[in-house]
Amino acid sequence: MALRIGVNALYLIPGGVGGTEIYLQSLLQALGEIDRENQYFLFTNRETGEALGPSQANFTIVPQRVWAVNRVGRLLWEQTKLPLAVRRLRLDVLFNPGFTAPILCPCPQVTVFHDLQHKRHPEYFRWFDLPFWNFFLYASIKVSRLIIAVSGATADDLGRWYRLPEAKLRTIPSGVDPVFFTLAARRKPEKFLLAVSTLHPHKNLDGLLRAYAEFRKLHPEYRLIVCGMHGFFSGELHALRERLDLGESVEFPGWIPRQDLYDLYTRAAAFLYPSFFEGFGLPVLEALAAGVPTACSAVEPMDSIAAGAALKFDPKDASAIAGAMHRLVSDEALRQRLAAAGPRRAAEFSWRTTARGVLDSLIWTSKC
Repeated sequence: MALRIGVNALYLIPGGVGGTEIYLQSLLQALGEIDRENQYFLFTNRETGEALGPSQANFTIVPQRVWAVNRVGRLLWEQTKLPLAVRRLRLDVLFNPGFTAPILCPCPQVTVFHDLQHKRHPEYFRWFDLPFWNFFLYASIKVSRLIIAVSGATADDLGRWYRLPEAKLRTIPSGVDPVFFTLAARRKPEKFLLAVSTLHPHKNLDGLLRAYAEFRKLHPEYRLIVCGMHGFFSGELHALRERLDLGESVEFPGWIPRQDLYDLYTRAAAFLYPSFFEGFGLPVLEALAAGVPTACSAVEPMDSIAAGAALKFDPKDASAIAGAMHRLVSDEALRQRLAAAGPRRAAEFSWRTTARGVLDSLIWTSKC
């Protein structure tokens, strides 16, 4: 018998929530490819509208009259109006892919945790945001029948801070967009380094700029493009760029269309990811799939995700980052080895595999 599955997409702000947007869009497309039987009801906000999910018959958009950009309003709607819609549609299970879940829900729930930054690095949160994160994520864990972690590192954090029993936690890694594998064959590297990252403090982009300033003394012909959503650290990064006299050579284009991102991966000479902390680190996987010589922080989960297909560095050491930059552009044997190893490693991660894991979790939860 087909399940009636709800998908809580109320959090989604196109171009405004970073990697969790890519996660949801990619997962829904993969679910559409593997599942033509179960019925999916996508609860969307005013920003997303009906531009979400596959167009096939077993996916139905259920618009909600709420703006996600108003976080307080969105959370209130999620806690009050969403459960009523779930009851009206007689859903068997509700899937929450963006951390938060309605506390009073008439059906079992599965909730995805992408990271536990609010526990690992509370200093990176604004004082008025942190109480919301602590309360609603704790509540989500309590009311959800199953929690999905996107990496082993996030699963370890869930066990540490919330003491989740093993039966309530599943680790289902994210996948990678298949388009990236097609980029490797048509790469034409130009003289610029690429980083894809939200401009938040924990991404260590200030360390990247300092490393690039050191690197540029030997390689003044290379530019640096830091592509991603403008976040809490944007002002500081722009100011640091000017203090380091890098105004002509460093670009912050913000969140760009997917096709433009593919183009950057095709043309980048190398890829850098210096983050102090991640729940998964999807851009690293994308760079590997595209065959871009890559260097990233030697911290979990990026260390395990990249395995031997990328250079690793201590993200606290700007000289080590600069050294990795130098090797990526000057050691041709290394470049060729990483370009070949990257797609092989990335091929071990698939959105279809992620979708099968999520679907199995939803079916299991609905029967409990």
